[in-house]
Amino acid sequence: MSDELTTPQVVDDLSDTPEFSKAIKDIISGTSGGIAQVLVGQPFDITKVRMQTSSGSPTAIEVIKNLVKNEGLLAFYKGTLAPLIGVGACVSCQFGVNEAMKRYFLSVNGYKDQHLSLLQYYTCGFVSGSANAFLATPIEHVRIRLQLQTKALAKAEYQGSLDCMKKLLKQKALMRGFTATLMRTSHGFGVYFLTYEALIMNQNKNGVLRKDIPPWKVCVFGAFSGAFFWAMTYPFDVVKSIMQADRLVSPVHGKNVFQVAKSIHATRGWGAFVKGFVPTMLRSLPVNGATFATFEVTMRLLESLDKVAYT
Repeated sequence: MSDELTTPQVVDDLSDTPEFSKAIKDIISGTSGGIAQVLVGQPFDITKVRMQTSSGSPTAIEVIKNLVKNEGLLAFYKGTLAPLIGVGACVSCQFGVNEAMKRYFLSVNGYKDQHLSLLQYYTCGFVSGSANAFLATPIEHVRIRLQLQTKALAKAEYQGSLDCMKKLLKQKALMRGFTATLMRTSHGFGVYFLTYEALIMNQNKNGVLRKDIPPWKVCVFGAFSGAFFWAMTYPFDVVKSIMQADRLVSPVHGKNVFQVAKSIHATRGWGAFVKGFVPTMLRSLPVNGATFATFEVTMRLLESLDKVAYT
């Protein structure tokens, strides 16, 4: 692969649009991508979480059958409110920071070429993922607590996303799993966005501008990017899930990433670190395809509306 990527900027990066307007477009497009991500991925996510946190070794099919039998089809969307709002903010953050970092590196490079180095693209994603961890940690913690509830709502410990968040805040546990989340998202998003831009670069080499790449191709590129993200970071996600599913007082597996990882290995073996990997990978393909496609299509729509407004 070449050390340089040719013109893989977001649709309006090279236009005369004010920076504030670009940031607003990034936020709107990222939020749209996040909503698409939650709606597509929630059933896969609850399956993954229950596999990761189970003391036994249930298959994805067994988890799905038990969930439908005991809790009904709507149980696949348990804990959706928090991520629907929060993941929209997270994806808005990760795309917005990534695009801002790309523009920053363009200025550092003196706008001599309309491309960045591979290291710069990785750095953009790394910074984006680091910022994202501050939002993702509490959102995912609340979602996991709700997804693991099997009792009827009237008897459940948490009566919904807001109730769960309040109780976790009261016990000063809302940010539990932050370090593991940071380890996952920083490197993960570095790989994530680098992979996507490399695929965009391949189209640019063939003379296809970013705005002219068909949505179905953008969807495929996003799917590949998501697959690489999880392939590079999955064990960190297992550690995070177990930390966030553990008892709030005197946790069984330990209080930090290293203690929890050691406990997982001692009690469940190396196989535990890839538990739930298959449904996660299956989830990543449609979820990240939908995320990138929605982001790009929304950005193109906003750009076209912007042009109409100025004509």
